Amino acid sequence: MRGDRVEIVIDAGGTARTYEVVATRAGRRVEVSYGRSVVEVTELTRSGTPVRTARFMSARILALIEHPADRAPARQPEARP
Repeated sequence: MRGDRVEIVIDAGGTARTYEVVATRAGRRVEVSYGRSVVEVTELTRSGTPVRTARFMSARILALIEHPADRAPARQPEARP
């Protein structure tokens, strides 16, 4: 969903660097997958086609923060007199 965002903070040799992967258009989402020593953050379309991918060594990751998009509450039907 547009607005999904993942922040990745990594150790870059004495300093911390922050990267963001954001769902940039409506219908896209961001998924995180964990491998042996790699964390992969991917922006996907509705059909599951990857648009952009970021890979990080898990030993270097200090923090991985997922910010889901605000889900709009379901609208309540108005009572008619």
